[in-house]
Amino acid sequence: MAKGGFDATDLIAPLMIRIPLGLIFLAHGAQKLLGLFGGQGLTGTFKMFEEKFGIPPIFTLLAIIAEFGGGFGVLSGFLTRLSAAGISAVMLVAIYKIHWSHGFFIAANGVEYPLALLGMALYIMIAGGGRWCLDRLVFKG
Repeated sequence: MAKGGFDATDLIAPLMIRIPLGLIFLAHGAQKLLGLFGGQGLTGTFKMFEEKFGIPPIFTLLAIIAEFGGGFGVLSGFLTRLSAAGISAVMLVAIYKIHWSHGFFIAANGVEYPLALLGMALYIMIAGGGRWCLDRLVFKG
């Protein structure tokens, strides 16, 4: 890139991944934690995860924290890498426990969509939140 040129990669690319990823996980976490957007809330989520997927309550709680807290963290750019790591872990478990047996495509509830979200989360985990994130303000660089 020429000196003084516009570098979209450093300036806005991480933000363009953070916004949708953060919104998606904030909404999914709100379904599980608060019962918003047609979700079951905390009690219903614990019951469904244990009965349907065999996931113990402690891991369900960690998933809810990773989704809701991680969604907020990625969206705002606060503790961005940690938030993205939590989201990555949730997506790996979801791919293994729920989507793998359905094949690849989203229409059959396959791995396509969670794999895309995993890729987004891994990018943020590795690259960080970019220029426009709270981490830069709080941790000074």
